[in-house]
Amino acid sequence: MSNPKNRKNGGEGTAVGNFLRKIEFKDVAGVVGNVITGNFAGAIDAIKNSGELSEAQIQMALKELEQDVVDMQEITKRWESDMVSDSWLSKNVRPMIILFLTIAMATFIIIDSASDGFDVKEDWISLLSSLLLLVYGAYFGGRSLEKIQKMRTLDKDK
Repeated sequence: MSNPKNRKNGGEGTAVGNFLRKIEFKDVAGVVGNVITGNFAGAIDAIKNSGELSEAQIQMALKELEQDVVDMQEITKRWESDMVSDSWLSKNVRPMIILFLTIAMATFIIIDSASDGFDVKEDWISLLSSLLLLVYGAYFGGRSLEKIQKMRTLDKDK
């Protein structure tokens, strides 16, 4: 890739995002942002109406987007399974992870800015940043997907 800004910064990324980065699509962040928040219609519109993709590339991007939707649905199923479990830990592990990562990142930032001699290695900051992005994206994106599915189910029942 000629543009280093089009590279994924840690993590596996979404299937559609990886495909669009590979063909150097200009608005990868816009499409992936829509995918992560569950706005699949926005992602489809951004792909179809970009004017920079061939019909074959559009079809491939839509197939990759479909794979992302399937992946998110599978994650949602696992989370729903956790919620019907009798284990307190399985029901609360996601909020506990988010809380821990948020506190850890905030602590590093506060300590680093409060002390001249304290130096947090870039590797730790990069790791925590990647984890935070992944966990927040999965948690809130998954929750959005669950809500959208419930709304669609209610609309079909009417």
